[in-house]
Amino acid sequence: MNFIVAVDENWNIGKDNDLLIKIPEDMSRFREITLGKAVVMGRKTLESFPGGKPLKNRKNIVITRNPDFKCENADIFYSVEEFLSNKSDYTEDIYVIGGGTIYNQLMNYCKYAYITKIYTVFDADTKINSLDDSPNWEIIERSELKEWNGIRFQYLTYENADIY
Repeated sequence: MNFIVAVDENWNIGKDNDLLIKIPEDMSRFREITLGKAVVMGRKTLESFPGGKPLKNRKNIVITRNPDFKCENADIFYSVEEFLSNKSDYTEDIYVIGGGTIYNQLMNYCKYAYITKIYTVFDADTKINSLDDSPNWEIIERSELKEWNGIRFQYLTYENADIY
């Protein structure tokens, strides 16, 4: 299992149930990496998508505490523990895609983290735990610095040394 996310310098990821910024190249990268894979998200993340519908051409998995929640074309789990006990049922690679609570609960079960590091600080209400502050996570790959509309960013791949 892996996760993919864009973060600012403080590891903020969102505000008002939306991304901090939508960099077209990063959005394309997300699509390219997750296409044909299983994606795990919380209910609020699903609801932030156009029409509140699952992502096309992916196996959508939603974790929610709401026992009445239903969604066509998605597998629903009512706790992280329930998902973890069933994740071996998925033959596709699994990518955690949000939101903050789901990232923080699942990141240490992930082998790789595909991070878009945006070199600025945004006004935000959602953040994730910093991999830079975690001794088991190490950067194994860095892209060159990029820029879009005056915003500098870089793709970083982290590896979790605790997962074999």
